[in-house]
Amino acid sequence: MNTLPSLPCYLNGEFTTLPDAKISVMDRGFIFGDGVYEVVPAYGGQLFRFEQHMARLDRSLAELRMANPLTRGQWADLALQLMTSYATSQGAGVKDLDQLIYIQVTRGVAMRDHVMPTDITPTVFVLTNAMKLPTEAQRSQGVACVTADDFRWEKAHIKSTSLLGAVFARQISFDAGAIETVMFRDGFLSEAAASNVWVVKDGQVLGTPKDHLVLEGIRYGLIEEICRARGIPFELRRISREEVRHADELLLSSATKEVLPVTLLDDQAIGNGKPGPVYAQLFAGYSEAKAQSRPQ
Repeated sequence: MNTLPSLPCYLNGEFTTLPDAKISVMDRGFIFGDGVYEVVPAYGGQLFRFEQHMARLDRSLAELRMANPLTRGQWADLALQLMTSYATSQGAGVKDLDQLIYIQVTRGVAMRDHVMPTDITPTVFVLTNAMKLPTEAQRSQGVACVTADDFRWEKAHIKSTSLLGAVFARQISFDAGAIETVMFRDGFLSEAAASNVWVVKDGQVLGTPKDHLVLEGIRYGLIEEICRARGIPFELRRISREEVRHADELLLSSATKEVLPVTLLDDQAIGNGKPGPVYAQLFAGYSEAKAQSRPQ
């Protein structure tokens, strides 16, 4: 039997622990996956790119015709209380740990009907846990990925709890002993199962357009900022499968991966098979942004 750890969490107005947090079986998040989520990293107790994460939460909720049930100040207070509680449970101070805050909002509880009810109270759930970052070996040697056709729905820009497509995609790479599944739609790069994908060619960083076919990762804006600060050309456009295959460097980005080099794709080396100089610059810039976010 898989016993849940006694991690602190928040559910519908109450602070509790995972084993004691319960929702109705008629919650539309459970029945339909009718909800959205956010994952916010925190370094040393300081929420990282919090405003950008909240803006994306607002966008996702708006797509589901839902109002945000809390203000940004309330979300920040919730996160801080949970981070402090978790740190205390680990015998540490909140500034001593890097954590990952998971936020989920579903439409709420109602009898099963596909039509969106407008008179129910949203379910609000927040959890925090220790952040697990890539290992030094993964950063210094790069990671392996595999490819697949993007078989998911065409509203990938919503950070929806309906993640079965992403589960299938990630399982493809897990079964192959790889870190991620890089996906293509109609011959063009979309994203990975749980990461955005970046191509480096001739010193330029290329990413896919911010449209309904990809989830705009918070690192979209951060990577562009780092590129501008370091004089690295940056462009968002459609990227063919052939361009990905012949990239000088291939990178993943996400809250937990931060920026991570891919050196093997479908058992074929990317570039010279080692993390490249553009990755080194982006990771250095990312590390600087993290350092600046930490409390002094």
